[in-house]
Amino acid sequence: MSVIVPALDAADGAPRAVRSALTQQGVDEVVVAAGDPATRAAVEQLDDPRVRVVDNPSGRTADALNAAIAATTGEVVVRLDAYALLPGGYVPTAVAALRATGAANVGGMQVPTAERGTARAIAAAMASPAGAGGATYRVGGSAGPVDTVYLGVFRRAALEQVGGFDPRFVRNQDGELNLRLRRAGYTVWFVPELAVAYTPRASLRALARQYGQYGRWRRLTARTHPGSLAARQLAPPVLVVGLLLVAAVSALLASVWPLALALGAYAAGLLVAAAGAVGVLRDVPVTAASLATMHLAWGIGFLLGPPRGVAADRPAAAGEDPSRSSP
Repeated sequence: MSVIVPALDAADGAPRAVRSALTQQGVDEVVVAAGDPATRAAVEQLDDPRVRVVDNPSGRTADALNAAIAATTGEVVVRLDAYALLPGGYVPTAVAALRATGAANVGGMQVPTAERGTARAIAAAMASPAGAGGATYRVGGSAGPVDTVYLGVFRRAALEQVGGFDPRFVRNQDGELNLRLRRAGYTVWFVPELAVAYTPRASLRALARQYGQYGRWRRLTARTHPGSLAARQLAPPVLVVGLLLVAAVSALLASVWPLALALGAYAAGLLVAAAGAVGVLRDVPVTAASLATMHLAWGIGFLLGPPRGVAADRPAAAGEDPSRSSP
């Protein structure tokens, strides 16, 4: 088994992530694709012959993942993020699921975890159905086939057959890869026991940047793979367009009431959703603001789409069979 870790500006997090991987039974190597000198230096201080570092000059996650995969040899490839920690028994449980199901990729839940402040409210928003949009890897569910999972434990042969991660994607590279795996005839399998803690952003501004990018790159996925967009993913852009239309009506009528009523109804819904998501009452306003930030940033990002010059057609990678991975 090989563990791969994309790491950029993660000198404080990557060593902890690597240590969590080294404790897993059956792990033969851990390769960190470092995008900066400080992260490389921090990982190189770990005293274990199973740990290696490769450079990722672009800093992009997809490039890091592909570089790390190329530097490994395991038949099973375990993805780990630099600020995530694998719980005990994670790899053996995932390998058992690979064998039992025949899936190409198995994975579990992303569990947003923070102890205090804005990050705690953001974590509650991300775990809420109003923030997660019903995605299984965020809200949980029973074991079975799904669209995508958090992180992922892959069969190398399947990764190589579909050409690995698409280097165009700054965000949503995992969801796009899982889509290609499924369209190539493979199965992506959810295992609820594979729950991994995730540290959310610590401010609403950082959350807005994150979700704006999610929306922009999900638009590219929709362009690259027609028919892949789920109805729940249309909700944020529809919300943004709806609010803009109501604002236009208010301007035409020279009255603030249409916009005020729409915003009031939306705010009330956010507060109800936030109240159901938090364990601390004082977190309700910030959790509601976090939900609004996620909705609006994702919707605006989706409407903007990816940066200009990013082609919708993905070139086939070396060794890839285009007839199996095409939409």
